Amino acid sequence: MTEFKKMGLALLAWALLITPGIALADQGSTVKAISARGELLCGVTTGKGTGFSTLDDKGVWNGMEVDFCRAIAVALLGDASKVKFAPLEFKSVIASLQSGAIDVAARQVTWTFTRDSEFNLDWAGIYLYDGQAFIASKAIGVDSALDLNGATVCVTSGSTNELNISDYFRSHEMKFVPIVGDSIEQNAANLEAGRCDVYTNDLSTLVSLKSTMAKPDNWVILPEVISKEPLGPVVRQEDPQFSDIVRWTLNVLIAAEELGVNKESVIQMVETSNNPEVQRLLGKSGEMGAKLGLANDWVVKVISAVGNYGEIFDRNLGKDSLIKMPRGASALWTNGGLLYPLPYR
Repeated sequence: MTEFKKMGLALLAWALLITPGIALADQGSTVKAISARGELLCGVTTGKGTGFSTLDDKGVWNGMEVDFCRAIAVALLGDASKVKFAPLEFKSVIASLQSGAIDVAARQVTWTFTRDSEFNLDWAGIYLYDGQAFIASKAIGVDSALDLNGATVCVTSGSTNELNISDYFRSHEMKFVPIVGDSIEQNAANLEAGRCDVYTNDLSTLVSLKSTMAKPDNWVILPEVISKEPLGPVVRQEDPQFSDIVRWTLNVLIAAEELGVNKESVIQMVETSNNPEVQRLLGKSGEMGAKLGLANDWVVKVISAVGNYGEIFDRNLGKDSLIKMPRGASALWTNGGLLYPLPYR
């Protein structure tokens, strides 16, 4: 390399450090704040979302979003109980993140171009591949979304669902009347009171809602899925270290399922597995945790506390839950789904 090229590279590096707008982010600022506070501030749904986040009569939180928050807390603080849950309506999520009221949103927020590009936010991956659908009373005799011309449709204000139904009805040359609510609970109440013909939301939300209705058999989820709704944890863009920790917490949960590492077997596999991937994942080789500023056995602690992705899904949404939702597109890629962990190497 010539002296001229060396000088040019040095000047470029110096410019990147001092030029407004492209200065390096405050690496570790969120991590430091969480460590000093001694707890993670995690945004979840309102505490009534069966399978996602529920607060029981003993003050205990449960659900898929809750377990993911606990996994991050274990990674950062070594303790699944060091989480303060913030129940949020959808309309409050972005503002809560931007203001610093929460560190991460684990609740259902669809990853879209506009949200990603305009709000100084990062999606740290996808934990549920969802899509928008409709639920209706069997009494109205509708078998398909294509039968909904002129229908009244309950929908959440400001959501991608609101935009998607406009696109869907327009593309099929149909009309509808929106009945806008601020929450799942409000929309469900409007539906059950007959104020709208159908309620539209993510399929997982509708399956959850149907399982908790007084007479679930009186309701039908229509077969059409009219959108793609990739859901995942959201963080501010200000701290790359924290973004990486959230991203890799999700990835190791998925990788553990793929490699057969679960809550029951993880401790034993630390000592007995000779699989190089498992050894790296569980901290026996590679010094991987240190690269994130974490203990090298951080994955062992996470899996010991909450299990792998499959265990989290099954107990909250799947076969071991009240909801019994199929994995569908959220199955591992090895089982025909879309979940694909990034290489932990």
